[in-house]
Amino acid sequence: MKKRSIVLIGMPGSGKSTIGVLLAKALCMRFVDSDLVIQSHARMPLQRIIETRGIDGFAEYESKALLSIHGNNQVIATGGSAIFHETAMDYLRGNGTIVYLCPPYAEIEKRLWNIATRGIVLKPGQTLRDVYAERKPYYEKYADITIYTGKLPSARVVQKVIQALKEGEV
Repeated sequence: MKKRSIVLIGMPGSGKSTIGVLLAKALCMRFVDSDLVIQSHARMPLQRIIETRGIDGFAEYESKALLSIHGNNQVIATGGSAIFHETAMDYLRGNGTIVYLCPPYAEIEKRLWNIATRGIVLKPGQTLRDVYAERKPYYEKYADITIYTGKLPSARVVQKVIQALKEGEV
């Protein structure tokens, strides 16, 4: 397997951060969570950025954060809306393999009990189902590998990602 970066994309609640940490440990790679990079740059939580700067202000922070992640041999967990930043996604793809973590919608809905405070970009009147429908084609567009996670335990998802990376030698 090449030592390029592995970039995890998917809906909020798809397990990007959890799987990212475990994957980085399993592959002896560094782990970067782009949401933490955003919060560090903004010096405030994601939800507060959205509340005080709006969706466009958040998007600006997110794009800059993604473009500031340098280097190879790391697992990068992106925010769910990273796929709206074409330049940043092209940059990440240039340095790594894009892995789309895809649990069923019902599983995402169960995991997102804190949608109002989690820092999820929701346009006025938009539901979680709307967000899912809007983003899914973008996740599919950017994915080099798609992992259907179902209700699998995290360790099994990590195994599936590693196997897919080996098979694809991407």
